[in-house]
This record gives sequence, C-alpha cells and structure tokens, in this order.
Amino acid sequence: MITILDIEQWNRKEHFDFFRKFEDPFFGATVTIDCSKAYAVSKQFGHSFFLYYLHKTVGAANMIEPFRYRISGDEIHIHDQIDVSATISRDDDTFGFSLVEYHPDFNVFAEKALIEIERVKNTPGLFTRTFDEDNLLHFSAVPWLDFTSLSHARNLTFPDSCPKISLGKMTISENGKRTMPLSVHVHHGLMDGFHLGQFIDCFQELMNR
Repeated sequence: MITILDIEQWNRKEHFDFFRKFEDPFFGATVTIDCSKAYAVSKQFGHSFFLYYLHKTVGAANMIEPFRYRISGDEIHIHDQIDVSATISRDDDTFGFSLVEYHPDFNVFAEKALIEIERVKNTPGLFTRTFDEDNLLHFSAVPWLDFTSLSHARNLTFPDSCPKISLGKMTISENGKRTMPLSVHVHHGLMDGFHLGQFIDCFQELMNR
C-alpha cells in the first residue's frame, strides 16, 4: 500500500524542493557496528549470518519512516513496507540483483531469501528479473573490505530515491569484539542526518538483541 505525502504541509518542503534539483542529491556516512551479539545468536541457531544481518537491516529501515519515502514525479510516496534488492555473488565471481520480500519473522524471510539466492546464483546476467516497484533498499555486502568509506556508481540521469546500504568485512579485536563497517547513502530531499542517525541507532539496537 502507498500513501501520498502532503508536501505542502510537510515541514521539509523547502528542503525537498532544494535538494531534489541537485545532480547528485544523495549523501551518506560510514560507521562501525558492533556485531558481536548478532554473530553469536546467528551461529547459536544455525542461521546464515549474512541473512541475519540483512534481515536486521531491512527491519530497521522499515521502522524509520523516511526510509520508506520514494519520489514519483512531483509526489512523494510513503510505502507501508519496503523490501530489499541485494547483490548476490556467484561462483564465477559475477553477481546479480535479487529481490527479497521483507517479513518481520526471520525464518519466513530467510526461507524466501534462500530461494531467491539460489535462483540468482543459477541465472546468468546482472538483471535476472524485473523490478516493477521502487519500495526497495539497494543492498550490498562487501565482506572482503574493512572499509572506512564507500561510494556508489550511479546514473545521474535516472530518477532514483532508494537508499543504498552496504556492510563490509567483519573484524575481531583482541578482546573478542566483532565489528563491521556500515555505509548508508540516502536522498537528501527525503531525509537529513537526523534520520540517518535514527536508522543507525535502530539497526545497532536490533543487532544487539
């Protein structure tokens, strides 16, 4: 379901009008996430750690309303739910774009995700399906890099307001603490640093459960 945001009554109307005119209206940040508890829980129950933190990522994004905003022409649509398009690596070192529907129950989400991952792994090409809706997070895991910043290739002529979220290599400190870098890029016409901070805090809270 979609609700139309009343832009004229929105307290960020001026911000939206200003930033939407930029050639590149996205901004972002990279932070360090404590994943000690999440890793331990995922292994305790035999879950894929990738699917576990992917589920937490989409869950946090669904909790922060501006992450569910999308620009459609001169309107802003508020989606009831957003799903995730994650890059899936193949054995030949290529990747394809997936589409996994979000579900608050991890087991339901993981079941759907495993089917989609298997499909992408066994289908050549980058776009192995159509993407008819924009209620998506664009997600990528970069487990080879303990990055401190990250940029994205973008076609600036293509209208896009989907958040781009990436998680990097997990590292272990001398005291056993596990951390990962988290990069989040979002459309500045739809949200500010305050909302980005809300998402990061929410994600960390979910990872600590």
